Amino acid sequence: MQAEEIKQLNEQLANSAPQEILTYFIERYGEKIGLASSLGAEDQVLTEMVVNINPATKIFTLDTGRLFPETYDLIDRTSRKYKKNLEIYFPKKKKVQKMVNAKGINLFFESVENRKECCFVRKIEPLQRAFKGLDVWICGLRAEQSVTRTDISKVEWDANNNLLKINPLADWSEEQVWDYINEKGIPYNTLHDKDYPSIGCQPCTRAIMEGEDVRAGRWWWENPNTKECGLHKR
Repeated sequence: MQAEEIKQLNEQLANSAPQEILTYFIERYGEKIGLASSLGAEDQVLTEMVVNINPATKIFTLDTGRLFPETYDLIDRTSRKYKKNLEIYFPKKKKVQKMVNAKGINLFFESVENRKECCFVRKIEPLQRAFKGLDVWICGLRAEQSVTRTDISKVEWDANNNLLKINPLADWSEEQVWDYINEKGIPYNTLHDKDYPSIGCQPCTRAIMEGEDVRAGRWWWENPNTKECGLHKR
C-alpha cells in the first residue's frame, strides 16, 4: 500500500470510533486480518470488540515460555468468556535451547543486545509465523503509552512484516480503556490491580511506583528510548 493511500485512510478514519475502524477493515479483509493480542488491557478491549463484530476473526497471542501465571489464567478466562480459543504461538525449542545454553537463562540482564536477541527468539520469530497468510494486523498501541509511541497513527504500514497495521485505540486515554473494561465486564490480568500497567515476560516486568510512566516496569534497567522488543519497530 502506498503512502498516499495510508494518508487518505487516516484522514477518512480520523474521527471514527475503534469499533468503526475495526468493522471497516474486518469486512474488507476477512480471513486476511488478525488481532495480535499481548493480553494487555488494550488488547482485551479489542478482543471484545472484534468478537462482537465477527467472532471468526483470527485472534492470536505469543507464549514466550516466561509469562506470569496470571497471564496464563487470563488466556483461559478470555477463551471461556468469548467461547473462542486464542491461537497460541510458541518459540522454536531448538533456538531457545541454543540461546540459553550459550548465554545463560537470564541473558537479557547483561546487555540490550542480549535482551533483543531473547525477544527475537521468543517473540519476533513466532510473530512472523503468526502473520503468515495475513494482510492486516490489529494492534492495541496507544500514543500516550511511552516516548516511543507518541507519533503513532491509526493506520500504518509495517515495512518489517509487509503488512498493514491498524491501531484503533491510538488516541484513547488509559481512563477510556478502563472505563470500557469495567462497563463491558471484560476479563483482565489481575496484575493490573497490583501496579503492573504493562505486562510482558515475568523476569522483565516489575510493578511501577507512583508517578512513573506506565511502561517504566518493562525492562526497567534500560534507557526509556530502547524499551521496545522489536514487535513495533518503526
